[in-house]
Amino acid sequence: MALFIRDAEVDALAEEVRRLTKAKTKTEAVRSALQAQLTAARRNLPLRERLARAKALADAAGPSDPTFDMKKFTDEMWNEK
Repeated sequence: MALFIRDAEVDALAEEVRRLTKAKTKTEAVRSALQAQLTAARRNLPLRERLARAKALADAAGPSDPTFDMKKFTDEMWNEK
């Protein structure tokens, strides 16, 4: 879905960000600015919410195998004994 900027002030802000960050396009500048803003907003979430998100990701990965030997796995991966 496309995002159209019809506000002259927002367009000017996007152009200034593009110029200052040396982005090739306004789209690249807006993407980078939005990603930075999301990172900052996520960092400011309460610890309980951040941990809940991490737990949900771990739960989605499924249960771990208690018999899995990480040392053996990495040794085999690196052809070490």
